[in-house]
Amino acid sequence: MTLRLSDLSQQHDFLQRHIGPSVSEQQEMLETIQAASLSALIDEAVPEAIRIPGELALQEGCTEAQALAELKQLAQQNAPTRSLIGMGYYNTLTPSVILRNMLENPGWYTAYTPYQAEISQGRMEMLLNFQQMIMDLTGMDVANASLLDEATAAAEAMTFCKRVGRSKKSVFFVAEDCHPQTLDVLKTRAEPMGIELVIGQPWNADEHPDAFGVLVQSPGTHGDLRDLKELVDRWHERGALVAVATDLLALTLMTPPGELGADVVLGSAQRFGVPMGYGGPHAAFFAVRDQHKRSVPGRLIGVSVDRRGKLAYRLALQTREQHIRREKATSNICTAQVLLANVSAAYAIFHGPEGLTQIAQRVHRLTTVLSEGLRKLGLDTNATFFDTLTVSVPDAAAVHARAQEASINLRPLDGQHVGVSLDEVSTAEEVTQLWTLLSGQTPSFTVEELDATIAQEGTSGIPKILHRTSDFLTHPVFHRYRSETQMMRLLRQLMDRDIALDRAMIPLGSCTMKLNAATEMIPITWPELGQVHPFVPKEQAAGYQQIIQQLEDMLVAITGFDAVSMQPNSGAQGEYAGLLVIRRWHESRGESQRTVCLIPSSAHGTNPASAAMQGMKVVIVECDAHGNVDVEDLKAKAEKHSHELAALMITYPSTHGVFEEAIVDICELIHQHGGQVYMDGANLNALVGLAQPGKFGPDVMHMNLHKTFCIPHGGGGPGMGPIGLKAHLAPFAPGHVVIPPKEPTPESAVSAAPWGSPSILPISWAYIRMMGTTGLRQASEVAILNANYLARRLRGSFEVLYTGKNGRVAHECIIDLRPFKEHGITEEDVAKRLIDYGFHAPTMSWPVAGTLMIEPTESEPKVELDRFCDAMIAIRKEIDAVASGKWDPEQNPLKKAPHTLDDVMEAEWPFPYTREEAVFPVPSL
Repeated sequence: MTLRLSDLSQQHDFLQRHIGPSVSEQQEMLETIQAASLSALIDEAVPEAIRIPGELALQEGCTEAQALAELKQLAQQNAPTRSLIGMGYYNTLTPSVILRNMLENPGWYTAYTPYQAEISQGRMEMLLNFQQMIMDLTGMDVANASLLDEATAAAEAMTFCKRVGRSKKSVFFVAEDCHPQTLDVLKTRAEPMGIELVIGQPWNADEHPDAFGVLVQSPGTHGDLRDLKELVDRWHERGALVAVATDLLALTLMTPPGELGADVVLGSAQRFGVPMGYGGPHAAFFAVRDQHKRSVPGRLIGVSVDRRGKLAYRLALQTREQHIRREKATSNICTAQVLLANVSAAYAIFHGPEGLTQIAQRVHRLTTVLSEGLRKLGLDTNATFFDTLTVSVPDAAAVHARAQEASINLRPLDGQHVGVSLDEVSTAEEVTQLWTLLSGQTPSFTVEELDATIAQEGTSGIPKILHRTSDFLTHPVFHRYRSETQMMRLLRQLMDRDIALDRAMIPLGSCTMKLNAATEMIPITWPELGQVHPFVPKEQAAGYQQIIQQLEDMLVAITGFDAVSMQPNSGAQGEYAGLLVIRRWHESRGESQRTVCLIPSSAHGTNPASAAMQGMKVVIVECDAHGNVDVEDLKAKAEKHSHELAALMITYPSTHGVFEEAIVDICELIHQHGGQVYMDGANLNALVGLAQPGKFGPDVMHMNLHKTFCIPHGGGGPGMGPIGLKAHLAPFAPGHVVIPPKEPTPESAVSAAPWGSPSILPISWAYIRMMGTTGLRQASEVAILNANYLARRLRGSFEVLYTGKNGRVAHECIIDLRPFKEHGITEEDVAKRLIDYGFHAPTMSWPVAGTLMIEPTESEPKVELDRFCDAMIAIRKEIDAVASGKWDPEQNPLKKAPHTLDDVMEAEWPFPYTREEAVFPVPSL
């Protein structure tokens, strides 16, 4: 046979790498499920009413090398400037040992949220280190395992103060020198919850007796430091709680807010080793007093003991309890920033308290030298500071012009003031350059001369009354790992305690744990992307702007919506933003009475929590016996609340793993009653290339880029949740006070940075670019094939709870374990026993109690699907052994699972079953 060059094309090279089952394996699986072909299966599973008639309007896929080359070309269009803008974002040096062994390591970035403690001990230990670091530096009793960003942490602090204070007052006071992006997000969050925001000087507590809480920033956004003790006491005397936004590096030198009486302390851990990345992702922190720990938003890692009495870690508190509390949850956030929190914790471990203090002292000394030099040159600056100066200049425009010529960004303030913030990478040469840029003069003195004078006179921008006297980071973990050898081994040791995608399939239903390809991950640590400040002029971020615009265009083509907003930096934030858009659209039409949100009983718990945060009244719609929305109940409730109906929130395919046939009719029904349809895009992985939600009814939808579009879960974050919008809703998309993403939309920011977490967007860009039109459709088809294959193989051992009209499931399925409770076996026993077989358990007891929801994704090869099915079938035989009396109801492998190395090495085996049955139940082990 004669080959042509076209026959040797590499166009589908990546597609073959991403999709797990080979063509021949797909054929075997189709035979098992009795489907004539892949297209025939899709015809049976996906309703014809929602199918797209042709192909997506995207390019065909490219090779990995081509995608990287295109991304590199885009990244290099970002101007190589040095940003001294500050405002909570700073250049930092990520130690190479952490960069290579954690941030770039799939053992860390492909893990899921640590819901199975036994196989998450490494991540949880590092998160405990993060919590301890925050507690020590802030002087507080309890810290959570991170939040999304500083601005949303401030918004959570506002609702925390309202909840904890139990005050009937409605005013929240915010210091005017908080970061502007924080004020922006606070304004967005306050209004729907009936909170009146008052912005001003916090020292005048007597003037605001109706305030339930106050937020102050220390150091302030312009650099000033103040003694907060008197302020805290004043507000406490009036019954208000005090939240303090602060800087971790500054707290190595300054008295922590906890020692001054603060009730909640928050901020960003970005400058502890995490690149700026044009705005994120970065771990925020949130710390409180011990008596308020049950009201902390997000997750909290605690220390427990195992059955041998050894210390172990577990999720002690988690706001994913909103699946139980729903609209009464403390927060709608269920994504943390775990990977970035772990990087920051590792940074603190590697440097230790002495190293962190030295970095802080150097930053502060350089800032002091800069300040003293400016005074000598006739320019005034703030008297107190840590790393940020506000400089009075004759002509700010001229200063910025000189700075731009030198490729330096300063903070624009007004015509006579310029802001400058130093950081870990600042140098003496940079300070000399800044003297000239700010003053327009050539100094007659040197950094060394001023430094000697400062050392002799003891000059400091931190008043003595604010000097830190307490120790921090005293735990041995912050003193043991100074050499790279030790640090490398620590990170490997912790990683080896966990199950991530580099070890085995993680078959979590609704969580789409698909391949995070190495090629997709490479760009996130490129300096061209990592070192860009989020508030640089747009023209300096031309590469990022093109990546973002191209990704928005890709998502528009994929989903069928008219516009996309990239700002929401988690799925929960996407839900909130989608409902915010709906709410503001109704208000623009003079229909502010529309506050009822209909939500199916099967919905994610974040759905009702998000609706409650928008001030909406949640009305639950029942599901029928097949797991679908009960259309008659929906009709009745839509009719009853027709005048007040704001929205329906619906997940599609359904949370039960089924394509509901009535989805088009459901959307039309809501529209007839004046409402809008919000679609939860958690299950979009079953639709891409097959159906476009923007064409079959929904008005707005959030997309989990960390699910369908391959951004890794990172042990519980980062995530991205951009929203797709129909044209009539697009004008109400989130805006931003500093850098408006498109047209300015006042008081509507939902995240601290204009485009959420841009540094991880190249992952999704690369995935879509490499897969192309054909590949994306095939990914959805194989995801559905894998789920149906798994359901068919398990059907002989377990009941598959819900199927579509042709007996097919979508991209996931639910198996029922409730019948085994009569033998004392629960879904938790099965979940723990799966660890012995080398698997993370599927989603347990949700959306139906006593079940497991399984999603294999398209990335898993047939051998891994079979290995999982073999494990589940073997477990069913073990259940039968208990039911028949062969094994004791309590002393059996399911009840005692998982079996640890300590169990295996026990001199006297204490169980009535053999060691082999415990730890080698199938030949593959």
